[in-house]
Amino acid sequence: MSLPEPPLLPQDPEEQALVGDPRLAHAIALFNGGDWYACHDGLEELWHETSGRMRPLLQGILQIAVAELHHERGNLRGATILMGEGLGRLQGDLEGGLGLDLDNLRLQVGARLQALQQQRPLRGLDMPYLAVKIQA
Repeated sequence: MSLPEPPLLPQDPEEQALVGDPRLAHAIALFNGGDWYACHDGLEELWHETSGRMRPLLQGILQIAVAELHHERGNLRGATILMGEGLGRLQGDLEGGLGLDLDNLRLQVGARLQALQQQRPLRGLDMPYLAVKIQA
């Protein structure tokens, strides 16, 4: 029986720094726990410190968190706008994507955005979740 290979370190130095930053791990845990406001604060701090290719990714995740907060508070228009903007920022060249499963996140957010656009309830749809991508 062989051991799984460790995840490859990203080549981009800024992405390497973010992946190793405990604040990112904390923000991801807050996101996955549905603590949208605290997650926003943590991601915003990292986003302000980032200037490279990871900046749009952080902003996209941040916008999705704020969209969920708007949804919780009944601001469906704000939720729809920010969900769409966040999803848009998850497209393009995101290098290693901070080791996150962005394909699954895009599917989850896309389904929620479609429901918001059609003014359907989000009940029964998966909550956005930041899963770590498993290396093959």
